[in-house]
Amino acid sequence: MNSHPTQIRAEMVANVLSISVSVGEVVASGDILLLLESMKMEIPVLSEIPGTVVEIAVAPGDVIQEGDLLIRLEAKA
Repeated sequence: MNSHPTQIRAEMVANVLSISVSVGEVVASGDILLLLESMKMEIPVLSEIPGTVVEIAVAPGDVIQEGDLLIRLEAKA
């Protein structure tokens, strides 16, 4: 079965505080992938699907814009 990567994108302008996963790590739906900060609030970004992290497009300290790619996941078959 050929699956397409799921792209997790930023929903707002924010700072990347920390990244909780690494490339190759298997995550479950609802797992925290990274932590953002916007307007002095910490916002966890959760996995939408169970899968494997295939790309992390940001680093702690990055300022991201709405729509920026954060993480790409490969869905579990």
